[in-house]
Amino acid sequence: MPFSLENKVALVTGSSRGLGSGIAMALGKAGAKVCINYFNNSSAAENTLTGLRENGIHATMFRADASDRDQINSMVEAIEEKFGSLDILVPNATPDQPQKPIEEYDAEFYRQMYEFFVMSPFYLTRAVLPGMKKRGHGRIINITSEVFHSSVPEFSAYVAAKGGQIGWSRSMANELAPHGITVNTVAPGWIPTERHENDPQEDKDAYLKTIPLGRWGKPEDVGNAVSYFSSDEASFITGQTLCVNGGRTPW
Repeated sequence: MPFSLENKVALVTGSSRGLGSGIAMALGKAGAKVCINYFNNSSAAENTLTGLRENGIHATMFRADASDRDQINSMVEAIEEKFGSLDILVPNATPDQPQKPIEEYDAEFYRQMYEFFVMSPFYLTRAVLPGMKKRGHGRIINITSEVFHSSVPEFSAYVAAKGGQIGWSRSMANELAPHGITVNTVAPGWIPTERHENDPQEDKDAYLKTIPLGRWGKPEDVGNAVSYFSSDEASFITGQTLCVNGGRTPW
């Protein structure tokens, strides 16, 4: 069957809820064995795990701080010990991203953004690379954001870190291509999930009006894009960014 991920093993960081949960579901429905990752919210992770298994998906849960190198290494070792390989890596974990004027940010917050969106993919890739290189196959899909393409104001720390993540992914795409490993990025628009429950309704209404397709995106829309990049059918695509935002960034 086309676009099948049967017998593939996928790790999605920050997948206890929101976009990560949707990505895990899409990969699992395509046939992958899914390793979900959480750090703080064990009850949400358990709920996601239950939902995946109820859909017939082979899913396992791993606790680790996705910005901590040692915890990442231990998690990847545990996954490889259990499954023998890791074929698909989706760095998705994210902290809160408050919008502020630059005068209200501090250096520590900028550093946290960099840790999550540049250093975390770096640590994760370093951990999975030996196995991927040995097999001559791998898929790395970073979850970035439309904010870099649309240059959102009063969001400088997040936008800068996402730009760094996209640049890092492009460099890795060229470096790892000779090993049969592709590196792409999926850039969602604003897709309301649990973290947006308390966002002002007027902000949501205003954003919705800017989506050419006229509807909100869903986590599974992002998951489907990730599943495509993970498939054999996308084996000749690397170094690309796919914006999943209903046409807001057509360039």
